[in-house]
Amino acid sequence: MSSRTKRIATGIDVGTHATRVVVVEHSRGEAPVIIGTGISETRGLRHGYIVNKSDAIRSIKNAIAHAERMVGFKIKSAILSVGGVSLESAISHGTAVISRSSGEVSEMDIRKAMVEAEENLTHLTNKRIIHRTPLRYKLDNKEVLGDPIGMTGTKLDVKMLFVTCLEQHLNDIVRTIEELGVEVDEVVPSPIAAGMVALNKKQRSVGCALVNIGAETVSIAVFENDTPISLQIFPIGSTDITNDIALGLKIPLQEAEKIKLSGPEGIYSKKKLEEIIEARLDDIFELIDSHLKKIGRSGLLPAGVVLTGGGAGIATIEDLAKAVLKLPSAVAHPSIANGGKHPVKDSSWLVAYGLAVYALQKPTDTIETGFGDVLQTLKSWIKPFLP
Repeated sequence: MSSRTKRIATGIDVGTHATRVVVVEHSRGEAPVIIGTGISETRGLRHGYIVNKSDAIRSIKNAIAHAERMVGFKIKSAILSVGGVSLESAISHGTAVISRSSGEVSEMDIRKAMVEAEENLTHLTNKRIIHRTPLRYKLDNKEVLGDPIGMTGTKLDVKMLFVTCLEQHLNDIVRTIEELGVEVDEVVPSPIAAGMVALNKKQRSVGCALVNIGAETVSIAVFENDTPISLQIFPIGSTDITNDIALGLKIPLQEAEKIKLSGPEGIYSKKKLEEIIEARLDDIFELIDSHLKKIGRSGLLPAGVVLTGGGAGIATIEDLAKAVLKLPSAVAHPSIANGGKHPVKDSSWLVAYGLAVYALQKPTDTIETGFGDVLQTLKSWIKPFLP
């Protein structure tokens, strides 16, 4: 295989405020480099799902076209993120009796336990599972550290995390992308995609919460042992802060959005502006803390909270997060592209970049030559029971 052989992967993040496309190139032995990006204002979405298909198509088409102009070829396939208020996680357990007479655990035993865990899920009407992760194995009621394959016992138990979304919302967004001539290879929950690049392995291992403050939703993904253990979406976002500022200061929305990020610049009362912003952020962080209490992690995440998304650019947000959550808090500062022409400059791009990185880590036959010829891979959704 030529040393010039490259792999190219594309991530598409259709957010309520903006649609972002990131194209990444990877050569063997080198770090991935961003070779193209595209962005357009999203129209036709509400809380992460499509309410006006024609507007959504135009928005996504513009972002894809922008990225295609940068890279110089047509994007034919991509990994797509799914967010929005219909995204949620659930924990379920499954059990399997070891099938071999020797008592040795096989892949078939693990699969049987995972299938039972999925069958034990409730409230799946109109929903589709888009992510599966084993959180813990037990063999004969004793916890297994790592992979149980090859160990001996009589009964295997598995604890699984499942992430679901409304099937109608998923089908709508996938059809919209594919009508534009881009095949959706796989769908990944937005918080999990962002966690791959916003957090390092140590943070994901010791315990960390990734909080994305988007335009109309706030998501929290909690990681431990390098695995997502919980995910939650709240129907509140930075647009609510903008609305509060507009009402509180009696100013147009455009002006409210500007001073939300840059400050009052002496025109308006700094104290009043801070009070308005802090009141809404307090609401957001109280919701997050309630979720952490629910899963037994309030104040117990050594790596603290990492803030991303457009709303993370608000001044003093780190201090407010520390005060309410009583955890170390910091805004993600991506250093992405490794010398590429189109570096990512803020955390709002982390989902799209994480999708592309996710694609590169998957086994694939999608090989790009130095001239950028794209060879199509067979379409595949998330493989069941992939750790």
